[in-house]
Amino acid sequence: MLSLTCKTAIKAVIYLASKYSAGEKSGIREIAEYIDASEHTVGKLLQTLVKHNVINSTKGPSGGFYISKEQYRQSIMQVVEAIDGSRMFKECGLGLSKCSSTHPCPIHYEYKEARDIVERLFKDKKVIDLCEPVNKGLAYLIG
Repeated sequence: MLSLTCKTAIKAVIYLASKYSAGEKSGIREIAEYIDASEHTVGKLLQTLVKHNVINSTKGPSGGFYISKEQYRQSIMQVVEAIDGSRMFKECGLGLSKCSSTHPCPIHYEYKEARDIVERLFKDKKVIDLCEPVNKGLAYLIG
């Protein structure tokens, strides 16, 4: 359901969140290496996230990317909407343009149920919720 870029963005935000309590900023190369992603991709998506106020950045020798207290507590949906938008939570599972409850595709009801669960997950889970298990070594950002 999520694009590869969006998955990478979520990992980058979680990585930045892991630096929040220490007040550290991170550069593109550092983030890309940690989440095993292309520097080019990470650079572009970080700029998009800054533009949508999901993360912050500062320039200069002590610059880098970081998150604020409010951003640390934002929902993962903020990241998803900044990168992929919210259309994925409305689209037909088979890609039909006129799929609806009055004109359903063969998987309409099951797909809608699954899609609604994923949407609720992204709205309910906060950056801090995903960061804590990573910081404790209970979850990982790379395979």
